[in-house]
Amino acid sequence: MNGDNRERHQAFPQLSRRGFFALGAAAGLGALVASPAAATQSARVKSSARIVIAGAGAAGLAAASRLMQRLDGAKVILLDRRQEHFYQPGFTLIGAGLKPQSYVVSGTADYLPQGVEWIQERAAEFDPEGKRVVTDAGRAIPYDYLIVATGLSLDYASIEGMDTKLIGSNGIGSIYASPEAASATWKLMSEFADKGGVGLFGRPATEMKCAGAPLKYTFITDDYLRRRGNRGKAELTYTAHNKALFSVPIVSEKVRMLFQDRQVKVRHDHVMTGIDPGRKVATYRTPNGSAEIPFDFINVVPPMRAPDPVRNSPLRWQEGIFAADGWMEVDKASLRHKRFDTVFGVGDVAGVPKGKTAASVKWQVPVMVDHLVAAIEGKTSDSVYNGYTSCPLITRLGQAMLVEFDYQDNLVPSFPGIVAPLEELWITWVMKTMALKPTYLAMLRGRS
Repeated sequence: MNGDNRERHQAFPQLSRRGFFALGAAAGLGALVASPAAATQSARVKSSARIVIAGAGAAGLAAASRLMQRLDGAKVILLDRRQEHFYQPGFTLIGAGLKPQSYVVSGTADYLPQGVEWIQERAAEFDPEGKRVVTDAGRAIPYDYLIVATGLSLDYASIEGMDTKLIGSNGIGSIYASPEAASATWKLMSEFADKGGVGLFGRPATEMKCAGAPLKYTFITDDYLRRRGNRGKAELTYTAHNKALFSVPIVSEKVRMLFQDRQVKVRHDHVMTGIDPGRKVATYRTPNGSAEIPFDFINVVPPMRAPDPVRNSPLRWQEGIFAADGWMEVDKASLRHKRFDTVFGVGDVAGVPKGKTAASVKWQVPVMVDHLVAAIEGKTSDSVYNGYTSCPLITRLGQAMLVEFDYQDNLVPSFPGIVAPLEELWITWVMKTMALKPTYLAMLRGRS
């Protein structure tokens, strides 16, 4: 049995009777974790409203499915050029050598609800005063209600010297760019685990999707090094953009303790600004000026910002912490725009304190739809998105912590007394690697 297969076997041991029931519990957990506390479904509301959804990612497709379930007679239009749909929570699993590229790839058309019109053009301009969206083909699409679900942009270009074409060479990995990039990153990381050297990990200073992913990949790399007997030949450093390792203090402290135990060095207040592929050196902005760190392997996580059509529109935050990167201005409880009451924003593009994960989408979309349907009826809704976010934080092959929290950084475990949020558990690993994808797909179809 070669090294990679042996590692996979150890991560997925044969199930005992007790393990079988644990797996069943995990599947049930996957079906329930991050399920929205939405208002009780009622009879379909008759309406001739014209609703445009900009973006056919997880949030856009889930919103389309929910609207078709709730409304009778409405015209729902989905705008996006994307033919492929990516299960983005699986990118880390590809980068860990646990799943093939095909695991995360399906088709947008596979989840398109019956009756929804799909215009295969991208939103290029938002005109909330005129209540229309202009596409990249120059077509003006009018609306009565608008849902912005455009996701975010990966700003690799803001890192001097960085280009996505570099991923997979010169020790440069990055799991975010594409399934192919995640696979290329796995190849490099596996080679690094065979040899050792200096490994660099970290995150940007911007808001980002799944802020736990860079931590997961650090832990995964550490475990591969240990399994191959090369941990003593490697130095791992995590560059934190501020003085914390995670936005929730108690989780940050737990990660600090795990890093200390596993001899992962931490450099606080380090923000990556450049990379030199030839020299294999990364450059960081620090309180003491620019600093260079050499590497043999690096997982680059780019700054993340709102897409240009939102960032350059009246829909963006005009001031405050979300203004600089152009995140969409919405009320954090209802996901309704604060200045344009026929506009809603969900998913990664929404400028809210938490919520750039698929788990957040599960909670956001039903709340947003409740408010939109209530507006159509001339009513109000008391549905509230409390900032729920979930992060199955892998800490080694075969173990993970299920971290669930809200706007106030409160831990909000779905199964208190059964799954402890800060314990490294096999059942949480099973949920992440096996049970979450089926519930994600159910979410796209408005079933969870």
